[in-house]
Amino acid sequence: REKGNAGIQFRTRRIPNHHEVIGYQADVGQGYWGALYDESRRKKVLAGPDAATQRKAVKPGDWNEYVIRAEGPRVRLWLNGVPTVDYTEADDAVERTGVIALQVHGGTKALVRYKDVRIEELK
Repeated sequence: REKGNAGIQFRTRRIPNHHEVIGYQADVGQGYWGALYDESRRKKVLAGPDAATQRKAVKPGDWNEYVIRAEGPRVRLWLNGVPTVDYTEADDAVERTGVIALQVHGGTKALVRYKDVRIEELK
């Protein structure tokens, strides 16, 4: 949906007595595809593709493949094989561990589906 927004949370933790988590989110949705958002911490997009890269990467109305690679302070995102983010965290206090969660924003009707989720621990 055009107004819907979702994402894959990673390196996150649950906020006590709250429905949200705090941490990174690889964004999904109109205008946000391929972006790295900092959920409930800085509450802003940290990095993302320009509009042309986003149009090139997204398959509207179809399955889209997201690759998230988090190594030390570096976070990289690919959407359908197109690199969209190469971000290095400058703040050493930002956690480098946490849970992985699948997210959909409230406030609008939306259908979000995830499939074939694979998690690989990097050595």
